[in-house]
Amino acid sequence: MVALDTNVVVRYIVQDDPIQAKAATRIFEKEITRGNKGFISCIALCETLWVLGRGYRQSKDKLVEVLTTILGIDNLEIEHRDLVRGALGDYRDGKADFSDYLLARIGKDAGARGTYSFDQNAQIHPLFMKP
Repeated sequence: MVALDTNVVVRYIVQDDPIQAKAATRIFEKEITRGNKGFISCIALCETLWVLGRGYRQSKDKLVEVLTTILGIDNLEIEHRDLVRGALGDYRDGKADFSDYLLARIGKDAGARGTYSFDQNAQIHPLFMKP
């Protein structure tokens, strides 16, 4: 298994730097296989969505599509895959950032009864509590 940094994932998706895109494509399409899976951490997923959303001005619908696609790639191991799937659904339907929903789901999985947040968009969701 090989772990993937955010910048490799982003370069593969956006293909905006010819040299780095070529290297990222090689990694995703030739080096990552069923026998040599790629690992993407929750941090890398959150950073990828931040970069695509803020840096590349991608819409929420596009970010949902990207994350759905990543989750569907068999040769990728995704940290906390089931929690990521749940957070993706929360994000698709909610108003907070994907990272907010993911950290709340990770907290719940660890035994927390809820996640305190000052984010009013997050507080709407039952996983969150007002401080």
